[in-house]
Amino acid sequence: MDVLTLSRLQFAVTGMFHFIFVPLTLGISILVAYMETRYVLSGDETWLRMTKFWGKLFLINFALGVVTGITMEFQFGMNWAEYSRYVGDIFGAPLAIEATVAFFMESVFIGVWIFGWNKVSKRLHAISIWLVAIGTNVSALWILLANGWMQHPVGYVLRNGRAEMTDFLAVVTNPIGLIKFAHQLVSGYTVAAFFIMGISAYHLLKGNQPAFFKRSFRVGATFGVATAFLVLVTGDFHAVEVARNQPAKFAAMESVWETRQGLGMYLLLFPDAANQCNSVEALCVPKLVSILAYHDPESTIKGLKEYLPAERPPVLPVFLSFRAMAGLGTLFIGLSLLAFLMSRGDNIDRRRWFLRIMLYAIPLPYLANQFGWLVAEIGRQPWIVYGVMKTSDAVSKSIDMAQVVGSLVGFTLLYGFLGVVDIYLLAKYARKGPDEDVSAMIKPAGEV
Repeated sequence: MDVLTLSRLQFAVTGMFHFIFVPLTLGISILVAYMETRYVLSGDETWLRMTKFWGKLFLINFALGVVTGITMEFQFGMNWAEYSRYVGDIFGAPLAIEATVAFFMESVFIGVWIFGWNKVSKRLHAISIWLVAIGTNVSALWILLANGWMQHPVGYVLRNGRAEMTDFLAVVTNPIGLIKFAHQLVSGYTVAAFFIMGISAYHLLKGNQPAFFKRSFRVGATFGVATAFLVLVTGDFHAVEVARNQPAKFAAMESVWETRQGLGMYLLLFPDAANQCNSVEALCVPKLVSILAYHDPESTIKGLKEYLPAERPPVLPVFLSFRAMAGLGTLFIGLSLLAFLMSRGDNIDRRRWFLRIMLYAIPLPYLANQFGWLVAEIGRQPWIVYGVMKTSDAVSKSIDMAQVVGSLVGFTLLYGFLGVVDIYLLAKYARKGPDEDVSAMIKPAGEV
């Protein structure tokens, strides 16, 4: 291995580990805010207990997400100094806004929410968690706009040996960035919906506080059925943008080697990159790839052979990750729809077979999110900024193998420890369940 490969591996380890926490934070913050709002409007203490229980799990996840996210930005200076020098004028702007606006807002109001029980009015306390949720989601917007620029660079010129921003509005209205944001948002919401349904299913199987967890399951199912369908819709728009702006990535996603018009999709397919073909092709749906790419059954799909071998993304991991992500997304639509229908009555606790499925399904949306990012990042290779800068040119010139190995081992051990802590705390408090009575903990506060 060389410095480049080790640096890529280190960023993959830290990035994928950090992204375990991000999707759940995006979705569960919204759901906790919704639960507290229902409590404020109705005075029903079950909603308060739900807010406290799910809010505790949110805080554990939020804390780990913050810790693991901070270290990622250090790597742009440590391992990717040439990248930072070349495009920092553009890439740094969205990250600076994210830190000074969105992260500041969520950090301030998370403190109000944690320590404000009994100190501010119920209404203001509920507003504080909504501001945390908004800040968290806006934070994702700026980060994904930065990543979207790497996927589809706009609003810049190459001058003085570096990329310089010329149109900030073009950067923040970049269609790739905005669609990535929408797709990631609803994907994160799906993670939260399945997380809540899965833990609720665990307690319903145990017979623990059925009224509480039936309501929680119903909230997760209602949220999940909407978000799972939105994942499909936003994913379709995202595929169109990829086909237009990153045709080599799209060809790798579908393992298309020859340029064809009106291309169909093989349901059974396996790439053979060594021979630049597919070793298995069976069960073709006519013209489906062309429809997905351009919403036109007669559109032409450019094959991988149109590109130099050195400028093709690795086909097998991109293809397999895309198929896994798409397959899981389809599964989520079916499961969430069943969950929504079954939770309408009062007998979801009798559907033990389905509750077991939902319990074991908790990790699946996490995996789908990881597969999506593998498609996005591996599919962009060999470019770190598509068509502008190659990954091999972005790595720092002043670091050596020993330094990268040391930091890689350090990050892996640290993140492994944090992962154990996170799983332990989430499992401990998820199994414990909600407090029986929280009314004594909440005293009236003066209106603010």
